[in-house]
Amino acid sequence: MERPYTLVDFGPHKVEVPQGGYYDRFRMNPNLDEVARDPAAGNIDFFRRIPKRLIDSRVGATWAPNFYYRTSNVQALLLAPLSRLRAMLPVPLEPLRAFPGYGLVALTFFSYGVCDNDPYDEVSIAVVIRRPGARGPHTLELLDSMRRRSFFAHVLALPVTTEIARVRGVYGYQLPKWRTGIEVSIGADVRAQVAGPGGAPDLTLNAPLPALRDVVPQSHIGTTTMINRVDGEWHQTTVQTNTLSFAQRLFPRNVTLLRSGGPLSQLLDGLGASTLVRLDVVKDAQIVLNLPVPLKVFDRAGT
Repeated sequence: MERPYTLVDFGPHKVEVPQGGYYDRFRMNPNLDEVARDPAAGNIDFFRRIPKRLIDSRVGATWAPNFYYRTSNVQALLLAPLSRLRAMLPVPLEPLRAFPGYGLVALTFFSYGVCDNDPYDEVSIAVVIRRPGARGPHTLELLDSMRRRSFFAHVLALPVTTEIARVRGVYGYQLPKWRTGIEVSIGADVRAQVAGPGGAPDLTLNAPLPALRDVVPQSHIGTTTMINRVDGEWHQTTVQTNTLSFAQRLFPRNVTLLRSGGPLSQLLDGLGASTLVRLDVVKDAQIVLNLPVPLKVFDRAGT
C-alpha cells in the first residue's frame, strides 16, 4: 500500500513528499540514531563523521550535505568522438581523452532506496572532463583519476522520479532535471529502463549480473565532481561514494543497450556514444552529496 503524501515547503516551492518519510520527519537534518534503527538504512557509521551545516542556498537555508544511506546503480561507460563531445561542452570545459580521438560518456541508472529526501530513481548522462586547470598528458590524468577513483564530469541530462528530487536539482543546483518513469533492478540479472514522453521506453539496459565483490566499509571511497554553471558562474559539486558491494567489467559481453528514440536516446546518438568500454554494477553504496561551491580556477585563467 502506497504511503499518503503531504505538502511541505522547500524554499519558496511547495512539494509533495511521503507522509512520515525522512523529509517529512527530519527536513534534511536527521537524527542519525533514529536512522540507525531503520533496518532498511543498514550501517550508517560512514555518515557520523560528516557534520551537517545549515547553509544559505538558492532555495534558502538548507541542511547540507545530503545523505543517501542505501543506494545502488548501474553505469555504462561509452566511447564518443572528441569532436562531438567538444561541441556539446560549454567553453572552457574539455573532454578527457581516453583513446586517440575518443572521450568518455557515462550513462548511469541510480536507485536511492533510503535517503534524506525519500526514495527515488535517477538517470544521468555525463561527459567525463579534464580536471579544471589541469595540464599535461590526458593519459596520465586518466590513470591518476582511476587510481584515486576521482573523476570530473559535466552532466547533460538528469531525469528523476519524484517532485522533490526535481525541484532540488533544478532550483538548488541548476541541473537538467525533469520527471519521468525509471526502473532499476539488480537481481539475478541487471535491468534498467528510463521512459520518454508519454511513458514509452527511451533507454533500456539489460546484462547478466557479474560476480559481486563485498568490501570493508570506507575502504572503497570514490569522488565525482560535477562542474556546471549556477546563475552564470562556474561551480563544482562534490559527490562522495562509499561503495560496499560492486562488480566491474571491461569490454563486457552480453550487454544490451536499446535506444528507442526518446530524449536520452537522441542525446547519446548526438554525442556519438558507441562502444561500451566498462560496465559497473553497484549493488550497495552510501553517498554524500554536497551543495555547489564557486569554482575560481576559470576566473584565474581569464575565461
